Amino acid sequence: MNFIESLLTWIKYQSITVESFWSDLSDDLASLDVTWELNSFFKQDSLKEIIDFLLSFAFYYPLLMAYLWMIGALIFYFRRERNSPCRHDEVPQLSDYPPVSIIIPCHNEGRDIAETIEFVLQQRYPDFEVIAVNDGSTDDTLEQLSILAERHKQVRVINLENNQGKAEALNTGALFSKNEYLICIDGDALLAPEATAWIMMHFLSGPRVAAVTGNPRIRTRSTLLGKIQVGEFSAIIGMIKRAQRVYGRIFTVSGVIAGFRKSALHRVGYWSHDMITEDIDISWKLQLDHWDIRYEPNALCWILMPETYKGLWRQRLRWAQGGAEVLLRYYRKLGIWHSRRMWPVYLEYFISVFWSYTMMTTFVLWALGYFVVLPKALEIPTLLPSWGGILLGITCLVQFALSLAIDSRYEKGIARTYYWMIWYPLVYWVISVFTTFVGLLKALFKKRNTRATWTSPDRGIR
Repeated sequence: MNFIESLLTWIKYQSITVESFWSDLSDDLASLDVTWELNSFFKQDSLKEIIDFLLSFAFYYPLLMAYLWMIGALIFYFRRERNSPCRHDEVPQLSDYPPVSIIIPCHNEGRDIAETIEFVLQQRYPDFEVIAVNDGSTDDTLEQLSILAERHKQVRVINLENNQGKAEALNTGALFSKNEYLICIDGDALLAPEATAWIMMHFLSGPRVAAVTGNPRIRTRSTLLGKIQVGEFSAIIGMIKRAQRVYGRIFTVSGVIAGFRKSALHRVGYWSHDMITEDIDISWKLQLDHWDIRYEPNALCWILMPETYKGLWRQRLRWAQGGAEVLLRYYRKLGIWHSRRMWPVYLEYFISVFWSYTMMTTFVLWALGYFVVLPKALEIPTLLPSWGGILLGITCLVQFALSLAIDSRYEKGIARTYYWMIWYPLVYWVISVFTTFVGLLKALFKKRNTRATWTSPDRGIR
């Protein structure tokens, strides 16, 4: 009887634990002169050392990053925000006021587009045009845009009959624009009247500035998910952007509010039509071409966000897949010395993906322990926090408090959301782990050159 037959017979007729399975299999392989000593592998506690390392990494990584982000955000605050010459609701004095094109890609935005454009037209900036690109909407978006274009001379409408995707809508708006400077917002966003001037301040002060990302603020706050996201955009997203700006490179501009220099976009080929998150992709393309990206917290933009688990899952899965696509597309370019300033951002994201897979492995082993007898080295007795979890929870609360204190200058009463932030690790970390796990797989198996079209997202309960 050969080895395969004996293995099948052994599995069929013997009831043994997983640990003894590996022990007996090791003996069988040894009899065939295979030099893989699995039994000694278990006896030497090598597997336990690996598991202990992964568990320690799962704990220490978010702890380390939390303090790194807090330190970076404090440096940014004391250097750039604390002594700002004017408040976010005041217009900064500029040396020049070049004309600006505000581009609004639209897909099924009939419910919100009128309000969005009415807000845009209130910009406290002397010279700007508004270009609304209707991308194959199936609702009354085009009709709404046509009415607005007749009512306001500054509004131009471009109609794409079929759904080409947000990247293609942005490309179309950029190519039809008259001006060198572009500000791109979503079709359901409300741009603060002072935002254009704050963004233009960076373009005028830095000839190598290719993009400026603004400060999104959450409008939808009807549910627990909505309230948590108010704190998340301050404690996580805003704090990370501040810290990354101190490092010198930003992982991504905000897709709902960002300004661009058209000549820089032209050098890198504008937005990629096959990337599911066009904002992450264009950020990397520009920075790998040695352009600078800045963060301007005074450029406010009020946005709608999902308030259901289904909508939140779809949004975060798209973000996770988009990050993975960028990770896979540009890793070769990071091997050259001229791209060294992108190494910290790439390393941070790569480690975050590894952390998510570590957490997923922990979840799987914990769940398996209820159904099969695992080797002691693989046992995860509980997911409930011990002293380490308490330390991590306290760190999260400190991080949330610090970020809300910094952002309180941009939004009065934001400190009230602190109460809801205690649920953030429980809700959003779990979603982040699972979406990162699935998103990487989707990016790996995605067909190349597939156009990334868009669907109407969950815009919350209003």
